[in-house]
This record gives sequence, C-alpha cells and structure tokens, in this order.
Amino acid sequence: MHKTLPRFLSFPITICLVTFGSFFLFSCNSGQVNQILTPADDNVLNIWWSEGYYPEETEAIQSSIDAWQAESQANVQIIFFSEKDLVQQLENAIKAGNPPDIIYSYNLDLVLLPRLAWEGKLADVSSIIEPIKQFYDPEALQSVNYFNNQTRQRSYYAVPIAQQTTYIHYWQDLLAQAEISDAQLPTEWDSFWRFWEVAQTNLIKQNIDNIYAIGLPMSAIATDTFIVFEQFLEAYNVQLLDDEGKLRFDNPQVRQGIINALEAYTNPYLENFVPPNAIEWGDPDNNINFLSNGTLMTANGSLSIPGSQKGDEINYFQRMRTIPWPNKPDNTPMRYITSIKQIAILAETDRLEEAKNLVAFLVKTENLEAYLEGAQGRFLPVMPAIAANEFWSNGKDPHIAVAITQFDNTRSSYVLLNPAYSEVLAQNVWGEVIHAIATNQITPEKGADQAIKKITDIFSQWK
Repeated sequence: MHKTLPRFLSFPITICLVTFGSFFLFSCNSGQVNQILTPADDNVLNIWWSEGYYPEETEAIQSSIDAWQAESQANVQIIFFSEKDLVQQLENAIKAGNPPDIIYSYNLDLVLLPRLAWEGKLADVSSIIEPIKQFYDPEALQSVNYFNNQTRQRSYYAVPIAQQTTYIHYWQDLLAQAEISDAQLPTEWDSFWRFWEVAQTNLIKQNIDNIYAIGLPMSAIATDTFIVFEQFLEAYNVQLLDDEGKLRFDNPQVRQGIINALEAYTNPYLENFVPPNAIEWGDPDNNINFLSNGTLMTANGSLSIPGSQKGDEINYFQRMRTIPWPNKPDNTPMRYITSIKQIAILAETDRLEEAKNLVAFLVKTENLEAYLEGAQGRFLPVMPAIAANEFWSNGKDPHIAVAITQFDNTRSSYVLLNPAYSEVLAQNVWGEVIHAIATNQITPEKGADQAIKKITDIFSQWK
C-alpha cells in the first residue's frame, strides 16, 4: 500500500475575492467577471486596487485612504479586484473612456504601465516624486521614469511603493523525511536541481508518491510562469535586448541560450518531477501546491508563501526555508531580476490634483510602512529609511533576511529598456511556449524559434 505524507497545513483551494463597491460582480464558481454597466461616479475619486493576499494588507490601505478622506473632506471609492481581473477590466475601461482615477496592481509595472506611459495615458507625477526623491532607492526612481511617445520625453509617470524578485522556498522536515540533509544543498546549478529530484526518488522508494520535487508553473495563463522563467534566462546569461532596447536575436548565442533555458525549465516536468497539473496552474497554484505539501520546493515572485504562514511559528520558523538561487551554470553568482510596484494616475482624470494629493499621502513613510508590514513583508521597501526599521533589519526573520541579500546583485526588467517588452509579458509569450513544450507539442528548439518570431513581431508593430 502506498503511503502519503501528512498534510500539515490547510490552505483554501478556492480563492474568492470580493469587491468593495458596485462596479463589478465576481462569481467564485465560474471565475468570470460580470460587468455592471454603471458609469463611474464623477463626484468621487475612483481607485482600483489589487485585493490583498492577507486581511492586514487590505485593511492597511483602506485605513490610509479613510484617514486622507477625513482630512481632505473628499469623497473616495476604492474597489478591490483580483489581480487578473484588474488588468483586463482596466484595459476595458480605458477603451470605453471611463477609467478610474488611480490604479495599483502587482503586475502593472510589467504588463501595462510602460505601454500606457508610452501612449500618453498616464499623468505626470513628478510633482509627487521630486519633493521626496531623496528618500528613494535610485533604481526605484529609474523604474518609473517612463518614455512618453506623445511628448517624446521621459518623466515620472508612476510612484514606487515596493520591490520584489523571485525566491526559492522548501520544506526542511520533508527533505529530512527523504533522508537528505539540507546541509548537502548544492550551489552548483545542475546539482541543485538534481538534488530535489533525488529527494523525490527517495520518497517514492518509501512508497510515498503524493509529493513532487519541484513546483514550477508550466501554464500559459500564470504570470508566475514568465516571472520564474526569466530567472532561468538570466541563469543562462541570455541578454534579449541591448542597452538601447533593441532585440539581439541576430546573435546565435541568444537563440541557443533560450533553448538551454527552456530545456532546463521544462525537463523536470517531462521527467515527472513537477506536479502533472502544473500545465494548468494559475498564479495562486504554485503557492497552494507547496503549502499543501504537494511539492518539496518552489520558486515564487514574492514572499507571499512564507507571509501566509506568519501566524504559525512552527511552519514559519522551523519547517519552511527560503534560500538564494544556485549559481548560474557558468558558476557565477545569480543576478536577480527585480520589479518595482507602482501607483499610477490616469491622464484622463478630471480630479488630478486631488488624486496627486492622495497618492502623496499614501507614500508618506508611516503609511507606506504600515501597508508593507500589513502585506506580511511579501514586498520589500524601496525607501532605505523604511528598510532600516526593525521589521526588516533585525535579521531574526529567516525569510526576509535572505530576501534582502538578493537585492545586492540585481537587474531591472527589460520593460525599462523598451516598453514593447511589456506586451511580450502581457501576452505571456514564454508561458505559451513552455506550455507547448511541457505538453509535448513542440521541442525546445521549436519553442525558442516561436518565441523569437512572436517577440520580433511585437517589437516591429510597436508604435
């Protein structure tokens, strides 16, 4: 009879996000968004915001907005959306000429804001940033210094509030049950990934077959797919764009590097070391599989996984580990791709000064700090003064302490070199080819060629 590992954690399989307002209705059963064709109220300041992963996160932003509303005597409506729905509905609202005034979403900096700035659809927020720019990390300011193709100039078109990169987590006790010590954890690239495969093999020898070695998304719908895969491209030193933002596909080493990265990413799935349903995962699913002990390790684009366990000291401090990525295949240290979380104001707003005043209030140190701590540390500060506070700097938090070290060697997303790359991410080009390879429709070589062609087409059409 096969054994199964105990399920130490409970984690909701169905995640339903509820809006605080009447603009949209969400159906948890169908996963569809039903739009109510009611125009936005012109008498209030309208904010669309990503629903927090934790109650404290949503409560913190709501509390700051309530405080500003009481102080300013202005009317504010904040509507919380799931991440996927916010991006899609924002695009719909812009096309309909009825967008909100202020927007914030975890992935907007990667998939939409660079294009909106390029098209002149974001308000210039230099008046917010200039008085406080000395409080920011320079990289954060660079990330919101977008090019506006209408004015043919760069300026600040969003306000930074946090930063993230991609982390690796594993279960120490489950690794021990596989009769492997984490003291043996390699830092060499190939050995690192084989390490987890050996652990799964050991568990299978014990007739434990309900846990997989590695939790990597293989779907074309999860943003986590391209977020994690881009770290694999970095591992293989694939430089897609030059310093002027032009594609480098004429260099044969770039194509070969893409092939190598695709092979390394998909081989664990093809060899049955990744859960079979990873080809169907949405963004929460690598978290869910890991937290329900379905995978020994996983990679994730924020600290949301340990953040979800802060209320359980055993899970947080004893069972779960966060570690740096292994060295690259050439044995040089990994360089981490960062993204900056940003608040933006739509250019069409007729309440510009009011919107600017609210955003300036939200990024006051005490308000921003409360929001980031309410988010359980899943995003890191972009202001050194906040990062110096005990919550981040005491070294006692085993997950935040590791995350901070990863920001010692970073690079920004390609969207800063060329906003056309935001469309590559919005269409999840990498997720499409990864899914096709994982389902044996194409080879990594074919996948690389398909990605190169699609990315080239996107760049050629960018206007």
